[in-house]
Order: sequence, then structure tokens, then C-alpha cells
Amino acid sequence: MSKVYTIAVLVGSLRKQSINRKVALALAELAPANLRLNIVEIGDLPLYNEDIDVTPPAAYSTFRDQVSSSDAVLFVTPEYNRSVPAPLKNAIDVGSRPYGKSAWGGKPGAVISASPGAIGGFGANHHLRQSMVFLNVPCMQQPEAYLSNAGSAFDASGQLSESLRPFLQNFINAYADWVEQFKKA
Repeated sequence: MSKVYTIAVLVGSLRKQSINRKVALALAELAPANLRLNIVEIGDLPLYNEDIDVTPPAAYSTFRDQVSSSDAVLFVTPEYNRSVPAPLKNAIDVGSRPYGKSAWGGKPGAVISASPGAIGGFGANHHLRQSMVFLNVPCMQQPEAYLSNAGSAFDASGQLSESLRPFLQNFINAYADWVEQFKKA
């Protein structure tokens, strides 16, 4: 039996009914048996400030522990102004501090972006990958995952569109292989 890997899932949108949260939940349902996806909430993190990090707020410590104790990370994000939303960037900063004690380092990652627009969050996806290079999070390169016109990905009851299911299944299966391959290396 293969090991079960704990995946910290960070959703870039704070709305409880956001498309990206729905995508994250759909991925959790589609995940193979060797992945356990857990959404790590980022909405309660105070803006990163080194002055308050002298005695870290409980939210910083809890977040860092959740990311540190995971085997890998998965980012599910919308695009705001061709970049990642501020709460997600803040979470990345909180997790990378204090200097030399990053919660991110060495964890295999992947990025999926979803947007009601035509390019599916391409800018946010690649901007996020740029930060991950610095943080030593080796991101899965293929398959790339940009969900355009994502407002139609779910029906009125929140169910995933059957036409999108194979795409997400392929993505999460490839990610499971990526995590397995990386963790065995």
C-alpha cells in the first residue's frame, strides 16, 4: 500500500462560495487514495509584519504548523490584476518567515487557476509559480491548469460540470504522481 500524503490546499479567494473553493473541494473528491487534501484557511491571517512576528500571533503559528506538517502544497487561485489575490500573497509571506524557517521549502506543489475570464487566471498562475521558485517549492509543470469561463464549471446546486470532470481528474492524478515521485526521490 502506498503512503497517504497530506496536501495543504490554499484557496486564493476568501468567499465561501467562490469558484476556486468549489474547484478545491471538487479536487478533494476526485483525489486518488494516496492524497488527503485539506484546505488551510488564510482569511484570518493578519498582514505580515515583522514587528508583530517577534511574538507571532496565534494565526501565524497555526498556519505555519499546518503547512509545515503537510507533505505537499496545492494552490487554487483566481486572478486579480494579473496576479494573485492579496490574501494569498500574504499567506505565502507568513509561511516564508521567519527567515530560514520557511514552511514551504522542499514541498512539491501545483497551481490551478480559475477565472470567469477568457484566459483562466494565466497571469496569477505564473506569478505564483515565480514566487514558488524562490521558496523552493518544485511545481508540477504539466498538465497546466487554467480554468477559463469558470463561472459555468458548476451548476446551480454546486455540482461540478460533467464536461470539466475529466480535466480535473487528469490534473489531480498527475499531481498525485508528482507528489509520489518527488517524495520518493
